[in-house]
Formats: sequence, structure tokens, C-alpha cells
Amino acid sequence: MIRYSAAVRRRVIRLVSRLVGIAALSSAGACTPQGDPAIGPSGFSDDFERTSLGDLYHNTGGPYEIRNGWLHVRGARNRPLWLRRRLPRDARIEMDVRSETPDGDIKVEAWGDGVSKAEAESYRATSYVIIFGGWNNSLNLIARMDEHGDDRAIGSRRRVEPGRVYRLVIERRGDTIEATVDGELLARMRDPDPLEGRGHEYFAFNNWQSDLWFDNLRITPL
Repeated sequence: MIRYSAAVRRRVIRLVSRLVGIAALSSAGACTPQGDPAIGPSGFSDDFERTSLGDLYHNTGGPYEIRNGWLHVRGARNRPLWLRRRLPRDARIEMDVRSETPDGDIKVEAWGDGVSKAEAESYRATSYVIIFGGWNNSLNLIARMDEHGDDRAIGSRRRVEPGRVYRLVIERRGDTIEATVDGELLARMRDPDPLEGRGHEYFAFNNWQSDLWFDNLRITPL
């Protein structure tokens, strides 16, 4: 019996996932939003100083709301809030965020399809999933589509303190994506087969059950 290395197995999984994604797009061409404007050289920002989400976002079913100048969510259960603006291939995505629950579990997605959501208890994303304080505040990571799979980069141990406002920054340059919190590295992933092009162009706020607050979103092309 031939035994393959973990690296080879990851490459095979990526290839199969990519082929499945291409087939899905071919059979359901309207599954990715069309006509959404791209973020230009001047970037994009949102300070949430209004009373409703408006047309900027596509809510896949989570209890997202604007409250006191913050985007608030609790109990979305992997039903993301997608920004209706196409991301640059390489970009910096930054925001203020705080969790009001001891389990932390701050979650966002980047370079996804703009429509994906959980249809059952399990959820396979179309994006990179960035998690700070996941699994009851015990794990920080960047996952390539499946946060429960093997294709993920686990960062250093750091817990989310309830009520503390953090500046979360995500950057992608070439084949490397990294996340920092208040200037300190949270996790870094090198992806030899980067998520890009149609089906991998959108950013989303996401959540499972924690009480999360977001503000001052800023996206800058790199």
C-alpha cells in the first residue's frame, strides 16, 4: 500500500476542490453575484454610522444589525454578511472588532464567492477563513475553505479578551496571506494555489454564536 505525504494529500484535495468548483460554476452560472463594482485604487471604507445595512451588503440569513455605529451579530451560525464589492487580487483588509463573550470566536472570510452560507451544521467556505479565538478561545488560524480540515495555518496562542477592541488586519500578497492583531502576527499561510478569480472575489463578516461587534472597515489595494 502506497502512503503519500501530508503535502501530497493536500495538493490532491485542492485539485479536486478546484475541479468541483469549476463544474459547479459551469452548471449554475448565476451562483456568483454579477455586476458588483470592483474596489478601485482609492480603496473602500465603512464606518457603519447609519441605521441600516443598506444595499452595500448581501445578508445570507444572519441577525446582522447596525447598533450605535457598530455592526453587531450574534448567532449567525455560519451565514455570512457579504460585502457587495469585488476585492483586489492583493489587498489589505482591516477593521476594529470586539467580542463580548468569553469564548472569543472572531471570524471573517476573504476572497470568497459572495453568496455561500451554511445549509446545515457543517459549512465549507469558498474563501480563506480567519479566526481569532476559535474553539472556545483556544485557537487562531487561517483556513483555506474548510476551518475543520487539514488545509489551515495555525498561529500562536493568544486569547480574545471580552470587551477589548482589537485592530484586525488581513493582507494578501502573491501566494501569502497573513493576519495580524494590533500589529502582532496572528497566523500566516502560504498557498501555492491561491483562491482568485471568479468565485473568490468577496469579503464577509461571519459568526457562529459569539457576540461580535465590528467597525471601521477599510480595504486597500496592494
